[in-house]
Amino acid sequence: MRKISYNKLWKLLIDKNMNKNDLKAAANISSASVAKLGKCGNITTDVLLRICDALDCDLEDIMETIHE
Repeated sequence: MRKISYNKLWKLLIDKNMNKNDLKAAANISSASVAKLGKCGNITTDVLLRICDALDCDLEDIMETIHE
């Protein structure tokens, strides 16, 4: 079975010297969405695209599929 991992997002935030609150403000996303990202939960594509716009990156730069 596969699941989504957002480890690439956390590494990118470190590279950009940002934290989760910075991401929340830059991408205009809720605390609940950030919490879901932290738990590798389901996130809408709208939220993912807002994150990509805020960080000037592509989807494959912030997420990947992994085998459980």
